[in-house]
Amino acid sequence: MDITLNPSELETLANRFRALSDPTRLQILMVICNQERSVQDICDRTGLHQGNVSKHLRLMKDAGVVACRRESVWRFYRVIDTELLLLCRSTRGSLDSSKNSSNLCQS
Repeated sequence: MDITLNPSELETLANRFRALSDPTRLQILMVICNQERSVQDICDRTGLHQGNVSKHLRLMKDAGVVACRRESVWRFYRVIDTELLLLCRSTRGSLDSSKNSSNLCQS
């Protein structure tokens, strides 16, 4: 199968893969893959510091992977590129086919 992408599409795709190239960002992505969560909730679930989480979320937002919604002083993030979630699940399944890949996301 041939896939032809123009330079702009190639840059967008490269940015999205770059956004997934860090273990911390993947960890954050798994926390928000099933539902929108606040930055504080993400910090609580990952044990990461707020500044670190915010930095990674900003990068993923700029890459078009997640979206942010403000409510008063809170910011809530959700995954908007569901194709990337499918890619992560598929990759996880190929890493260890004996485990159920649906357990990738945290509840």
